[in-house]
Amino acid sequence: MSETRFNIVFDGALMPGVDSTTAKLNLAELFKSDVSAIERLFSGRKVALKSNLSQNEAQKYLEALNKSGIDARIEAEPSLQLNLGEVQESPQRAGEYHPDSMTDPVSPYAPPRAQVGEALAEYATLKPFSFDGRIGRLRYLAWTMVLTLAMLPVLGLGFWFAMGSMMASNNSTAALVVGGLFAVIILLGFAFVSIQFSVQRLHDLGWSGWLWLVNLVPVVGSVFPFVLIVAPGNNGANRYGPPPPPNSTAVKVLSWLWVVLIALLFLATLAGVFSSLTEEYDGSSLSSYESSESSGDASEEPAAEAAESASPSVDYEEEEQ
Repeated sequence: MSETRFNIVFDGALMPGVDSTTAKLNLAELFKSDVSAIERLFSGRKVALKSNLSQNEAQKYLEALNKSGIDARIEAEPSLQLNLGEVQESPQRAGEYHPDSMTDPVSPYAPPRAQVGEALAEYATLKPFSFDGRIGRLRYLAWTMVLTLAMLPVLGLGFWFAMGSMMASNNSTAALVVGGLFAVIILLGFAFVSIQFSVQRLHDLGWSGWLWLVNLVPVVGSVFPFVLIVAPGNNGANRYGPPPPPNSTAVKVLSWLWVVLIALLFLATLAGVFSSLTEEYDGSSLSSYESSESSGDASEEPAAEAAESASPSVDYEEEEQ
């Protein structure tokens, strides 16, 4: 009796919590194929991704597909009684997906051919001035540090230009207005680039870039930037593309400088709060001491007045005697 063989069957179902775009990218990476070719597997029809497998082989293939977000299943091959004289050799079993498949593309059950376009890139291309793409935590900190270091001298130059114009011009109000407009334009430009960095960081987490608007919500907006710094991104490809390339040495150095700067600002804030509390405590102690002295002086004055009022009565009694 021959051993039972199994097929890996897929009909477009996905694992819970996995969107179709992510599943297509993962499946394309698993089969080293193009995403446009993989999309033909999601027509809703039953397709055998792999055939003629032993039970152990089928289980291994199923685990790999489940990890990529594909909800496939194992089905046993039906036992057929065929006339061996009618069987013709074929380089591939019917319905089996293979990268070199040359099956008839007209058939709705024919799997796609693998190399129909460029293979999915291992890493995404960095686009600093774009709302597309992904960046990790360290690169987000590094790019923000570079943006901050570039903004400071530009603002200083603009301030120097505005002050020079005010001193050289008789109309200081016009020079002040021009300098203010120049500063606003610069700040808006740097803010626009900063938003692009935040959107790419959100894409790395698999989130929509519109979530940047959370920064405008009171209280929550002050905490949300720390979420972008701490939360890890997706390891593999997601609906926004492949993962970002590995961090360079410059990225690591700049990101840690930013972390040190944040720590110093936090310590400086704590020191300021502690100093204000100490001054407030010293002021309250001094005021209480002065109030106690004033109350002591006030108590001595009534006693002196009482003594003075009592002395004439004594002199009066002596005169009578």
